[in-house]
Amino acid sequence: MAEKELLKGNYAIAEAAVRAGCECYFGYPITPQTEIGEYLSQRMYDLGRGYVCAESELAAINMVLGAASTGAKAMTSSSSCAVALMQEALSYACSDEVPVVLVNVMRAGPGLGYIYPAQGDYTQAVYGGGNGDYKMIVLAPSTVQECIDLTYKAFYLSQKYRNPTMVLADGLLGQMMEPAVFSKYPYPEIDNSNWALTGAKGREGRKICSVAPSEEKQIEHINNLFKKYELIAENETEWEEIGTEDADIVLVAFGSMTRNIKAAAKVLRGQGLKVGMFRPITLSPFPSGRLNELSNHVKKFVVVEMNMGQMVNDVKLAVNGKTDVELINRSVGQWLSVEEIVDGVNKFIPAGVN
Repeated sequence: MAEKELLKGNYAIAEAAVRAGCECYFGYPITPQTEIGEYLSQRMYDLGRGYVCAESELAAINMVLGAASTGAKAMTSSSSCAVALMQEALSYACSDEVPVVLVNVMRAGPGLGYIYPAQGDYTQAVYGGGNGDYKMIVLAPSTVQECIDLTYKAFYLSQKYRNPTMVLADGLLGQMMEPAVFSKYPYPEIDNSNWALTGAKGREGRKICSVAPSEEKQIEHINNLFKKYELIAENETEWEEIGTEDADIVLVAFGSMTRNIKAAAKVLRGQGLKVGMFRPITLSPFPSGRLNELSNHVKKFVVVEMNMGQMVNDVKLAVNGKTDVELINRSVGQWLSVEEIVDGVNKFIPAGVN
């Protein structure tokens, strides 16, 4: 078994992309993810693979779109306000069914914001800022180890379903260091020879195009996309839960905030409260079904986010009015501490929980 290394989150993502078989990286520097491109500028060169420091985020995402259209494993990384610039191309990539991999290491917003950690891109990632009906696959790591594991998975799922896939991290996770291990890439390689644009010599030509020739064809295309999204939801929805079997209160968070709700749940258990935790690993598809099941016995969900309340809306939709959903949040900056979460939960107790 490989030994653990002390790794920064951004470097873990970059090396994991290499080991997943990334053939092309196109990016533009922006904090707090700049180290991904920095690392790959030398690593990809050493391996004889493609690396371009693009002139802008718009150029980078469209280079990825072009490379991925040939079946290549292609990736870009960026942050928040710069990912906002990529939304049109991501809409194209979803419609064209091109396996783009995008890493977003979130920073504060709105607008240019600053490098403070935040989770304000949840809605942007899950619902998208491009036009029309489409969905990306969105994976949210909570540790440096998961930065590796979910980068592997992003490459696999993007190829398996021919669907853009995002690793949604945050400034804290990108910059922090902790022990992690690089296992061998665990997924099978996907045969893309039946659709990739590799030249038409010896066979009929192909095209990738999101323009439908008629209303009926466009409707058929969108319906087929959503059949695929249903298949992804059925097969790939993933979450983590601890102590939910007898819980009256369940803390819900995604990404690195999960670390603090795990600790808070233990403290609250020590106070005699039946508290569990729930973490969506796939933000899209969202584990609505499991949350709805839990709402049959859970008296209150408390969502903890570093934004003004984004995932909380999906938790409310999943629970569908069967029990209360509360929010503990801060917009940007220092993570909500274990003490703040514990105090916040205790304030909700008079509302009817034990």
